[in-house]
Amino acid sequence: MSGTSEGAGSAADGIRSAITERHPPAPAAPSVSVSVSAAGAVASTAAVTSTAAAGPSSRARSELRDYRAAFNAAHLAMAVVDRDGFVVTANHAFAGLLGTEPHALTHQCAADLVDLAAEARTWAAYQEVLRGRQARLRCTRRLKHPDGHSLWTEVSLGPVPGTGDVLLSVADISDRRDLQARLRHLQMHDPVTRLPNRALFFERLSAALEAASYEHGGGSGRIGLCYLDLDGFKAVNDTLGHRVGDRLLAAVAARLTQCADQSGYGRTGGHLVARLGGDEFALLVEDSTGTEQLSDLARSVLAAVQEPFDLAGQRLSVSASIGVVERAAAGTSATALMQAADTTLYWAKADGKARWTLFDPERNAHRMTRQALSSTLRPAVEQGEFALEYQPLVDLESGAVRGVEALVRWNHPQFGTLTPNRFIGIAEEDGSIVQLGRWVLRTACGQARRWQLEQPSDDPVFVSVNVAVRQVWDSDLVGDVAEILAETGLAPQLLQLELTESAVMGSAGRPLQALQALSDMGVRIAIDDFGTGYSNLAYLSRLPVSVLKLDGSFVRGFRYEEGAHPNPADETIVEALVQLAHRLGLTVTAECVETAGQAARLRRVGCDTGQGWLYSRAVAPEVIAGMIDRQAAAEGSAAFATPAEGPAPHPRV
Repeated sequence: MSGTSEGAGSAADGIRSAITERHPPAPAAPSVSVSVSAAGAVASTAAVTSTAAAGPSSRARSELRDYRAAFNAAHLAMAVVDRDGFVVTANHAFAGLLGTEPHALTHQCAADLVDLAAEARTWAAYQEVLRGRQARLRCTRRLKHPDGHSLWTEVSLGPVPGTGDVLLSVADISDRRDLQARLRHLQMHDPVTRLPNRALFFERLSAALEAASYEHGGGSGRIGLCYLDLDGFKAVNDTLGHRVGDRLLAAVAARLTQCADQSGYGRTGGHLVARLGGDEFALLVEDSTGTEQLSDLARSVLAAVQEPFDLAGQRLSVSASIGVVERAAAGTSATALMQAADTTLYWAKADGKARWTLFDPERNAHRMTRQALSSTLRPAVEQGEFALEYQPLVDLESGAVRGVEALVRWNHPQFGTLTPNRFIGIAEEDGSIVQLGRWVLRTACGQARRWQLEQPSDDPVFVSVNVAVRQVWDSDLVGDVAEILAETGLAPQLLQLELTESAVMGSAGRPLQALQALSDMGVRIAIDDFGTGYSNLAYLSRLPVSVLKLDGSFVRGFRYEEGAHPNPADETIVEALVQLAHRLGLTVTAECVETAGQAARLRRVGCDTGQGWLYSRAVAPEVIAGMIDRQAAAEGSAAFATPAEGPAPHPRV
């Protein structure tokens, strides 16, 4: 073992002496370092070890001269650096890289020659290599060539075994960097429009948000985004082909870039115009000055896009919808900003297209609430979160309660008690109205039967239940009604189903057959909100309808109290509708009756029943039971009135 150690040390000393033969030791200086490939040195050491063990010879001297010649003739720039960081010797390639002679580099600070002190982390690692505490270092540096051009280099440092020195090598990687830059450009840019693509856009957006969060007074700390989508672009592709579609996209991109540049927000100014995919574009405004700046940009973009395009003999006109978001960068994220932009773009399209819309936090909160309700509506039925309240339908002549309308309430664990106008539309959209409607129907029929059993009389109250047209299409409504009536024991004549006028008018096929089957069963069919939909009177003679419920907008015209001046035409219209209904054998219910004066005038024109806050709000089942108990002794509608303040909502609420 000892012999091997001596041999290795002698060989290493021999290599060092071969390379540094003509140069005296260098004085101390600051240290720095880089990674060295030691494969050659190890091989050299092994070769010389056997020779050194046998003693000095002409062969050994010849090998040492060969190593020195190889070092000097190598195309790779190399230099030996002592532990103090000074150059011991350098080869011709290294000297040529710096525009000097090898001997002129001796005793110079290696770190200064290759700019190793520019970064604190690299400088610290270099010091560790010089002290022998780190094996090697590799880093990239941009150096200036003597002829004036810059070049990218890879600097490597590693130990020369057994000497305490390190070998510094510098490789020119400019061509590789250029290739990488070209590949990155291709990867990060859209080939059709030459604009930055989605990947580069999100990279810049994330960097802008991160920079803004660390900025202290250097910028506005705000960020803006115009998210644009072409209206009707699919029709261009479908009718004229994708080649014309691509030309249109490129032309739009040119206009967006020009518009951004003219507004002072072009790519050269640090802001970005990007194609995110398809016909979607984005204009990122860093250091935004406020919503006015973004609004001006959106208006100019909209006007620019709407100008006709002349493309290879084709004159095309398109428009765009733009979602505009502007906010403080702190506290937001790229995902949150894009969600807001996407939502706002949807609003712009929903509001009619060819427009720009500014993000509205209140409107977004409503949308988020709606989404939360939609996701929890179906489980809420199974978890028993719904309840029914009932509003009386009162005979305008006698003041007796003839029936009640069942109104559903959602006792939401997060949002509290919700009225139907908050969730019925959602239920109709996602189809959960079928499940919810079946529950309402079963619960209401069961409650009506209990009232009948608890307060037997010759004229029991009926229950009226709202039915969505989707329940007719997506379920066996006739079968459900028959099953529930049989299950609860409620007579069909004590059930009234309400459908809106727009749902009933124009019914044909399955809906009409279902309504006819229900009517034949004995169930009453009522048209709700009559007078505000299609009002096609021809259908009244063909549909199995037994009740018309006049919309509250007509009833409000009957209010003369408190200095109100109603339109006299309302009373004329209501009187005509009542007479028409009676001649067709239909009864008429007036909604939203709020005052005794309205009730008197409705009674005078022949209206049969009234519903509204004059009589009662929607109340719990036990309150209705008390009304039924007092009904025999009551005289007039006032006996059942429950004082109420403020305007009455829709009776279905």
